[in-house]
This record gives sequence, structure tokens and C-alpha cells, in this order.
Amino acid sequence: MTRQARRSAGGTGARHSAFAIAALAALSAAAAAAPAGADEFRFQYETGDKYRVVSTVDEDVYVNRRYSHSARIVNRIAFEVADTRADGSGLLRGDFSTSVQYAGGFSYVADRIYRSEYWQAPDGRYDIAPEYYMPTVRHVPTFPARDLKPGDTWNAPGEERHDFREDFGIPDPYLIPIDVRYTYEGPGTLEGKPVRLVRAAYTVFVQPPRPRSWTIAWPTQIAGYSDQLLYWDQERGGLAAYEERFKFVFELSDGRTVEYRGEAGADVVEAKLMDRAGLEEEMRDAVSGLDDVTVTSDERGVTISLENIQFEADSARLSPPELAKIEKIASLLAGIKGRDIQVSGHTALAGTAVARQQLSVERARAVADELIRLGVREAEAITVLGYGAEKPVADNSTEAGKARNRRVEITILEN
Repeated sequence: MTRQARRSAGGTGARHSAFAIAALAALSAAAAAAPAGADEFRFQYETGDKYRVVSTVDEDVYVNRRYSHSARIVNRIAFEVADTRADGSGLLRGDFSTSVQYAGGFSYVADRIYRSEYWQAPDGRYDIAPEYYMPTVRHVPTFPARDLKPGDTWNAPGEERHDFREDFGIPDPYLIPIDVRYTYEGPGTLEGKPVRLVRAAYTVFVQPPRPRSWTIAWPTQIAGYSDQLLYWDQERGGLAAYEERFKFVFELSDGRTVEYRGEAGADVVEAKLMDRAGLEEEMRDAVSGLDDVTVTSDERGVTISLENIQFEADSARLSPPELAKIEKIASLLAGIKGRDIQVSGHTALAGTAVARQQLSVERARAVADELIRLGVREAEAITVLGYGAEKPVADNSTEAGKARNRRVEITILEN
């Protein structure tokens, strides 16, 4: 059993930065009238705003108090403010994904993607339907209804909701209540820019009741802590980054003890409007001389598709002609700054669904690893997905159609 992430989008005890999700909030204009040395912290939203959070987690896992393994996880969240209310609440809607790095490769492969939406009030509290697994950490941070001066402290309740379906067979989002202690530490800097520093910390010691059902095990006791430093961007009115140290121990009904300890961090990036039509035209002109390469665009961004992609016999190594294509595409991508990349693998309708899925991931990984090797992006800025034969672009009943469906798509993401 593995714990995918403290600040992720899924898996055993997987976590996600709830405060980072709300990072694009704008401060109230009343903050300008706050007493000297005091600041007002309130979440406010504008419909249509988009942003993304990219976090990394480094953790060690111990089973029965013996070291099991270490993991590095990359989590990516792309959100949009879909609506607002008169009280300043915002409806946040988007995707959470967790990616893990496989042995022998550079890229991170997305192992689960969640869709979620919820309202967040100006003080940070959530209004979210019970069926959503994400975000995992909720109501953090929650700010008091007063201006804060450096040194001020307050407490507010929160919760964690975990997806334990795969590891424990628990079918519902699993609730762990938390009581968070906050301290406003005052002004600071982040990469040379002024920020406000807020400390958030909580400990957990619970002996939860049995869930309504499970197939493997259930937690009989959970103990641990989280210590977080939040970087608040006063000018933008939201969090610019966070850091976390954590340690949690789960005692399970089957007698096992699983411990997770490590560090996490994230940066919050406001999405800039993409000129999709212009970028699509630019990319189409640039790849016009490459065989089996097409360019399209949609709400995700601009996609370069390598159809009928060829590998060396009985391997996941790209053939020399394909490597030449990717080198050309890499030079184009390197010139497009500030955009993450998604590499998606696809297959024709042949073999089993499991085999098609695995093959599509391997094809996408091969292309992503080559892009990373060529210096197009850091590994954390590229997400790998495998779709098997779920998204054909041509008829699988013909050889020509199958060739088109055997493809890898490189998408320059708008958010």
C-alpha cells in the first residue's frame, strides 16, 4: 500500500492544498482603510478568473514501523471561478490530478483525475456536496471577521476528506475533523516580492468509528500533525505559495501501521489568456513539413498530434524518424513560455482494454521523456495521460483509421 501524496488529488490519505485552491481571491477594498499595521484577509472572486496550482510532495512511507519506500509526487489543479454570489462567495470548478514518477523515466504519469466544484465564502469556509472527494483539506485557511496584526492568533475548525476506495475499500469520502491553529506572522518576502506570512498548524488524534462498509481494512486510530507556512500575496489578494511539513500514522483494523512523513510545497499561477487561434496557426505553419502531424485547438489549449507514431520493434523506444519529429516540435515548445504541457497517449482498438491502457501510457511517457531530455520543460511541468482506445479520431475498422488512432498528443495548456 502506498500513500500517494500529502498535498495531492487522490489515493491513500492523498491530500490537496485547500488554501491554494482559493489563491486567486481579491482583497476587499476596505483593506485600504484598515488600522495601521493591520491587514484584512478576505476571499473575493471574479467570474471567469482561471488559475492553476502545481505542488510537489516528497514523502517516506513506513509499514509496521519499518521503512517501505520514498515517493515524489506532482499534483496539478486547474480551476476556474464559474460564478459568484452577492456575499462575495465564489464557485470554484475544475480538475485535480495526481502524478507519480515511474522508475526508469523522467516524466510524471497521472494516476487519477477528479472533477470537483464548491462554493467558498469570503472567510474561507466551503459549501460542497458530499459526493466530491476533492479538495481533501477543507476550510483552510479560515480567517476571522476582523483585521489582523502581526502576532494575532485564532482557531478555526476544518476537515480532511480522503479517497480510501482503492486501498481500504471504503466507498465514501472519509472524514477526519481538524482544529487549525493560525498565527499571522506579518510581512515577509517570496522570491523578492512582498507577501504576508500566515502559519497554520494542527494535530490529529482520533479513534474513528467503523465505516458503513469496507473490503480490506479501516483506520482504528489516526495520529499526526501538519505544520504549514502560507505566503499571502496582498497585491493580488490570494496565496502565492505554501510549504508544509507533516507526519501521520494510521493504525488499521488488520493490525498494520502505516506512517507517512515528509514535506510539500506549491506555487500558485494565475492563468493568462491564450491567443488560441494565433498559436494554432503558428504551430500549424511550423509543422507543415512533418508527416502525420496535425494541429488543433479547443478549450484546453493547442494540441499537436503525432499520428501513426512508430516505435522500434518490441520496445517503447521511438523510431529515429519519430525522434526527428519530436526534436523539431521540442524547439517550438521551448519558445512558448509559462504554459504547462500535457502528453496524451492513444491506441487503436486492438487487444484488451488493460493492454491498450498500458500501451497508451508507455507511448506518452516515451514522448514526454524525450521532451524533458531536450529541455523543453522541467518534468514537473509535463503531465502524462493514457486513454487507451477511448478517444478515437478515425474508424478502427480500417487500417488507415487505426494508424491515425495510434497517436500521441502534445497539448499546450491554457490553464
